[in-house]
Amino acid sequence: MPNRLFQGIINQMCDAVDRTIGVVDDTGTVIACSELGIIGEVRKGVITAGVFNSTQTCVDDSTYTTFDVLVRPEYAVFVDGVDEFSRKYSQIIAIALDQIKKNNDEKFDRSNFVKNVVLDNILPGDIYIKARELHFNNDATRVVFLIRTTQETEISVFEIIQNFFPDKTKDFVININESDIALVKEVRPNVDSKDLEKLARSINDALLSEFYFNAVIGIGTCVTGVKELAHSFKEAQVALEVGKVFDTEKTIISYENLGIARLIYQLPTTLCDMFLKEVFKRGSIESLDQETLFTIQKFFENNLNVSETSRKLFVHRNTLVYRLEKIKKLTGLDLREFDDAIVFKVALMVNKYLASSPIKY
Repeated sequence: MPNRLFQGIINQMCDAVDRTIGVVDDTGTVIACSELGIIGEVRKGVITAGVFNSTQTCVDDSTYTTFDVLVRPEYAVFVDGVDEFSRKYSQIIAIALDQIKKNNDEKFDRSNFVKNVVLDNILPGDIYIKARELHFNNDATRVVFLIRTTQETEISVFEIIQNFFPDKTKDFVININESDIALVKEVRPNVDSKDLEKLARSINDALLSEFYFNAVIGIGTCVTGVKELAHSFKEAQVALEVGKVFDTEKTIISYENLGIARLIYQLPTTLCDMFLKEVFKRGSIESLDQETLFTIQKFFENNLNVSETSRKLFVHRNTLVYRLEKIKKLTGLDLREFDDAIVFKVALMVNKYLASSPIKY
């Protein structure tokens, strides 16, 4: 990282300084230079003259000024010449590069810090100590978006998301694994969940329209305090997993809107299996054909309204009533009764959950 960082700054400075300028590391190797052909050259005089043992040294017709001093200097700026001009400019450039590297290191450390917090890789007692060291705003409200790519691509999704959110002091983009990227976004307090879904949709639309690949996004709840970021991340994970089972067509799934699906997902599969056997005492749910299941789905979608459902299905009202009676005979549940309809709705969701998860005894 320092090599690329330094080279970018040197490229911008070379027009203002009418001499060859560059940076060497503590082995005397040129790692950045206004003359690209010099990069990689090892300057033995740097070591023999003890450049890294003092602040500024003139050797081999160049002036060197060290910077990035922790225990001892790790880098030195060089400017061609040993006159006053070279001494002043090497000092000015060294100050600039030192500050830029410190800012970059702080951002990098913050990203690592956030990643460790999100993944629970840091002790709770160390979180606040590290947050103070990094001047991390602990009072801000943040939310975690978990972006999961659903297809292989040669494009770096991580870099794309980073470009979407360039303010690295407030927003953090974290590479979780090959398919998952976490966005820790600072938001205003009491932000509406619809605004979060709107932001997630804009990310998805940009990925699809500009880069032609799909993604699903799970949204955790808004939290205050850096320690709570791990909870928001886990909620975003649950949102994606629950959505994979119950809302396969959705690409934006918010933890706050999971409803009863969240409860079912957290139940042991053995308990779910017992529930189905108790509900369908007369016959199993597998005895219902696809046409019947489709009728049930439409009946629920139309709020248990027989007339409206028959109209949407393009069947006579009496035909629908007959189908509902058939369901009652098979299962013992009358979907026209609210309590029975609730039980049946939950049973369908439980069955869907079991179909996606093996029963563990």
